[in-house]
Amino acid sequence: MLCTLNEVLPHARRNGYAVAAFDIVSDIYPRAILDLCEERRAPVILMALAHDLEGRGLDYIAGVVRAVAPTYTVPVVLHLDHADSLDLVKRCIAAGFSSVMFDGSGLPLRDNIDKTREVVRYAHACGVTVEAELGFVAGNDLEGSSTGQGRLTEPAEVAEFTEKTEVNALAVSIGTAHGVYASKPVLDIERLRAIRSVTDVPLVLHGGSGTPEDQLSAAIHNGISKINIYADMRLAMNQGAAEVDRLVRDRADELPDRLLAPFAAGLRRVALQKLELTGSLNRY
Repeated sequence: MLCTLNEVLPHARRNGYAVAAFDIVSDIYPRAILDLCEERRAPVILMALAHDLEGRGLDYIAGVVRAVAPTYTVPVVLHLDHADSLDLVKRCIAAGFSSVMFDGSGLPLRDNIDKTREVVRYAHACGVTVEAELGFVAGNDLEGSSTGQGRLTEPAEVAEFTEKTEVNALAVSIGTAHGVYASKPVLDIERLRAIRSVTDVPLVLHGGSGTPEDQLSAAIHNGISKINIYADMRLAMNQGAAEVDRLVRDRADELPDRLLAPFAAGLRRVALQKLELTGSLNRY
């Protein structure tokens, strides 16, 4: 069933687990992930980046998820990830996204508040939930280039930001990074505790791929209610490509379902690891 963040994150926050959020790029992603979540009774957030919504991407991703979500009994959130403009937010809401993230983390605090508040007002009027980011989670962009120096979230700014914007979820920067890590991260759990103490808004951790499991568990225990996963899914697809190469060598006209199977199996394997780690199994 299609839901908003308000229908999954408060439950996760109250019960001490996190909801896994996966960036998807084609129909093979939602089928592999949603079938698994239905079997394991886990809520899930399917996200899309602007890069994958270009051209007909918006129509296909929104169309597929909105069509299949009602056939599943577990909660499914269709979420826009890292939007940097109100125009993209509006287009995604019109296409049927149930939740959006506006990322003003690169802006000065006042500008971030003002632009986020504008997005919230528009989205809430449409019944859509909003995630924002305070602090800056750095790492690599989709082309593998560095996005610069990260900036940790200041707990002193959190209460003002959440109260003035009325966001439904807040992504915080506590030491993770986007993309594949060059070295092992060390999360600032004390900072997370300080943030958690000044707001009741569910907290989000970006850069969940590659972060040591013990640190992710500590983050969930101390208030993270949503964890974003993308790089680990890309790695799984790359591993599947090697198996597809073997299949093609054995038979030049191999059946499409067999060619897609290694990709789906890899996505499912990684998704199950994340569902187990977040503690979201058997919640619905």
